[in-house]
Amino acid sequence: MKYLEHVDSTHPAFGDLYDELPLWSAPFGLLLLERVPMRPGLTILDVGAGTGFLTVELAQRCGPQARVIAVDPWEAGMRRLQRKLEYLGIENVRLIEHDAAELDLPDASIDVVVSNLGINNFANADAVLHTCFRVAKPGARLVLTTNLVGHMREFYDVYRATLMELGFADRLAVLDAHINHRATLASIAAQLDRAGFELLALATDSYQMRCADGSSFLRHAFIRLAFLPAWTSVVLPEAVERTFTVLEWKLNEVAAERGELALTIPMACVEACKPEAAEALS
Repeated sequence: MKYLEHVDSTHPAFGDLYDELPLWSAPFGLLLLERVPMRPGLTILDVGAGTGFLTVELAQRCGPQARVIAVDPWEAGMRRLQRKLEYLGIENVRLIEHDAAELDLPDASIDVVVSNLGINNFANADAVLHTCFRVAKPGARLVLTTNLVGHMREFYDVYRATLMELGFADRLAVLDAHINHRATLASIAAQLDRAGFELLALATDSYQMRCADGSSFLRHAFIRLAFLPAWTSVVLPEAVERTFTVLEWKLNEVAAERGELALTIPMACVEACKPEAAEALS
């Protein structure tokens, strides 16, 4: 089962070969770009910038008078973004290869904070948001996207049934914990409130990831990179191959019955602000 060999994001070539914007992330990015302020002269912080989809777009769309600061600890992604900036002749971007929870930026210096599927993937999301609040000017906007509980529910229904059939009911709690670590609308609002931000708007939408069958789905490079490590960790190591053999077969059955395998991807785009009266060091 070669697809169980996870994609190695630490490989030296990965930063160059990784898609500019995976189709998984693109609908979220479009939601964000519909809502982010765009004016000349803004100072924008892109948290979890990766290879720079948002950084490059905002640096160009807001013009040379704007300043974009791209933050990500991923060395290969930052190197690739630097090469893109040089090739495109974009000079109004600063790169910071660092954990966004600890940024050496002045208090109250940022007009807009953006993050496309970034903050929700940080283990220290609360600390990152508190840092974003510190560096944001009073009245600054925060626009971020996140996936929500309920994503790929069709897949997880089959995974749950597989565990039951194989006698692994004791692993259901582990699967549920994995599913439920995703954000909800209520948890997003609470997280922003803890950081000091005022929630302004929350837009939701969804799309479907469609594949011919379970085999093609499980072999998809982005699934192997972003999801398979967590999915395989639900069961004990000695049970992984057996579990995924049955899971793949069951997903293929679903696809044969329905004509394809279609998985629901719910999305949220959050707009918030730092209150005008907020203290710079709150």
